[in-house]
Amino acid sequence: QVQLVESGGGWVQAGGSLRLSCAASGSTFSNYLMGWFRQAPGKERAFVALISETGARTNYADSVKGRFTISRDNAKNTVYLQMNSLQPGDTALYYCAAKRAIRPDYDYWGQGTQVTVSS
Repeated sequence: QVQLVESGGGWVQAGGSLRLSCAASGSTFSNYLMGWFRQAPGKERAFVALISETGARTNYADSVKGRFTISRDNAKNTVYLQMNSLQPGDTALYYCAAKRAIRPDYDYWGQGTQVTVSS
């Protein structure tokens, strides 16, 4: 019902910035809560940030609070993750995901984009 494609990953030195994008298609984007997750090798997938359907509410993992900003542009069917002050611990495969309010889980996931932060 929803297709998600991430972009914007790459390599950056510690202290640098990247902006990830997630383009959605296939359904009404504004009906979905959107989230960002990340997974490093040997570790479980972890929540990073979420943004409500209208963008009025956002939540962040403590590990990224104050450094990352999630936003969305419903007219462009796109959600963003601005990542500042990147650290080596941020190195991971980053996924965006979509969730309907009536569903308990995120049902739609992108393929992921790699972020590598060097010290």
